[in-house]
Amino acid sequence: MSLLRGLEQPAKALGRGCFSTSTGLQAAAPALAKTAEKGFLSGLFGGSNRVTTPLTDPLPGVQLPTPAPAPSSRPETHITTLSNGVKVASENTPGATATLGIYVESGSVNETPANSGVSHLLEYLAFKSTAHRTHLRLVRDVEALGANVLASASREQMAYTIDLPRTLVPEALEVLADAVLAPRLAPHEVRDAAAKLEADLKGLADNPQLALLEGLHAAAYSGDLGKPLIAAEGAAARLTPADIADFLAENYTAPRIVLSGAGVDHQELAGLAEPLFSAVPGGPPAPSGGSAYTGGEFRRAAPGGLTHAILAFEFAGGWRDVQGSVAATVLQYLLGGGGSFSAGGPGKGMHSRLYRRVLNQHGWVSNCTALSSIYNDTGLVGIFASADADRADHLVRVLADEAAALVSDLKDGEELERAKAAALSSVLMNLESRAVVAEDIGRQVLTYGSRKPAAEFAAAIQALTAKDLKASVKAALAKPPTLATLGDVARVPSLEAVRKHLA
Repeated sequence: MSLLRGLEQPAKALGRGCFSTSTGLQAAAPALAKTAEKGFLSGLFGGSNRVTTPLTDPLPGVQLPTPAPAPSSRPETHITTLSNGVKVASENTPGATATLGIYVESGSVNETPANSGVSHLLEYLAFKSTAHRTHLRLVRDVEALGANVLASASREQMAYTIDLPRTLVPEALEVLADAVLAPRLAPHEVRDAAAKLEADLKGLADNPQLALLEGLHAAAYSGDLGKPLIAAEGAAARLTPADIADFLAENYTAPRIVLSGAGVDHQELAGLAEPLFSAVPGGPPAPSGGSAYTGGEFRRAAPGGLTHAILAFEFAGGWRDVQGSVAATVLQYLLGGGGSFSAGGPGKGMHSRLYRRVLNQHGWVSNCTALSSIYNDTGLVGIFASADADRADHLVRVLADEAAALVSDLKDGEELERAKAAALSSVLMNLESRAVVAEDIGRQVLTYGSRKPAAEFAAAIQALTAKDLKASVKAALAKPPTLATLGDVARVPSLEAVRKHLA
């Protein structure tokens, strides 16, 4: 019997139970007789009756499952500290899937000149071969779980995550822990990862904002935050498996690791984590206070007829200053901005300050967007813009004028309320994602030692006034600015000229 013939009988049986086919309609004809009429073309071509049953009416013969009751309260975040100091934090978000993450208080701020670029390289080396699995087996195990894995490096933290069906949490956690805590660091994998990283670096020229952010940090900070996150050309190729292993041994210690979960039972997760993480060595907490904001200038010539610029200022306090970080977040939404052409359609961000006052008033500006980079104890808020090179001097002065205008004409009213609403909706809508919840738990526990509820941030956003925001902007403008430019920089004014313009 052929495969098609083998499918013939099941297909006929399936047709009898399907109400969207003519066969199914004939089976349901008695129940639908009162709500059927001839179709428009049935007089010419014949065919079945057209059913006019409203879509809000239940289909005859279809038994609907009982809806699950809505949770009576919000899921709580629970935190357990294992015997060696690893923290397990989770929230039992309802649903059929779960997200697990291992967050490590380690990043480019912990690098030295000898191992510069190792955090970036570790991102490329994630989920390769381990002490217990070949790379092929690890990939096969992830596929068998129906899971997705991801790793990302930042200046202060490293993240490894896995999304999976919640019924497979034990198996997924074992794979995740094996990949993060017991990487093999095979020489050929290190070479391949370094080669791929170097190849990706060549595409950095196509992303001027990312390249400028690297230069911005180098100019703005002395110390750890001024170190490059993106590996310099040739840096990754110089790193050996021994260099990487030494970095992991020094920084991937128990007090600096958080296992986070969303969509999992906390007691189950903590019980599973104890044996899997028991071998992680102890150590001191992550060092802090290794960066000082100085302000400064980064200027790099690059081919092309455009000038790209970022003018930024320090918002001191960072994430650990909740009021200050809320002010920085709302300020970014108030400034807003975008491109002179939006592929997503007209009108995006059209009421934001940079869109109204820069893009609409200066047709030669091709892009003007607010940005922020917030860290544990400090942060940067600024404006990124691009224009033709012959307008470079004017472009930088426009950015300085917009920064100064935040002090002179910011007031309570529609503009500020719109920015607050945008910031609040962004926070709450992001937390509808299970992956974001797991990330929020992991990063907050690393930063605060606990998880602050979304209601606390929402209240801080809603309570923010123009007076509060002006005070934060005044404190930022009182410090030296940081100017980073890329492209045709011949007509870019000096940093001293920018300071005088702001005075």
